[in-house]
Amino acid sequence: MHFMNRLILLLTLFLTGHLASASSFDKILAMETAPPGVVIEIVSGDSELLRSLLPQVRVNIEELRVRFPELPVAIVSHGSEQFMMVSKKAEEEQGTHHLVESLVKSDDVEFHVCGTHASWFDVMPEDFPDYVNVTPAGPTQIANYEALDYVLIVLP
Repeated sequence: MHFMNRLILLLTLFLTGHLASASSFDKILAMETAPPGVVIEIVSGDSELLRSLLPQVRVNIEELRVRFPELPVAIVSHGSEQFMMVSKKAEEEQGTHHLVESLVKSDDVEFHVCGTHASWFDVMPEDFPDYVNVTPAGPTQIANYEALDYVLIVLP
């Protein structure tokens, strides 16, 4: 029974967090004036999450930019999902790599991964393509954006 209680708690936290994240975009869209920026934190144990999550994130960013055209947006990925962005996966994950490259180069979105987390798995900064910024520490990068009063959205 102890295991079931934990499972129910984890599912509740996941679902509550997921719903809160989805509404965060709506809360920003409802603001009268643009915040200084938005930082989207992505952290999970799912190594394939970016493939399914980023298309919707792009839609959300497009909606934010319609409302606030000059809104700075950054994405910080610092869980297992960040490894989908290594250069050696570019051919296998063409869609995800193309989407991130387009967000960075065409949509003026900063895309960061965590160098510390990567190093734990012997993945070095040079193992990522040039459109991915390898920051020394994902949580510190997020804190830096929050110090600039960026609104934090936590996904998934």
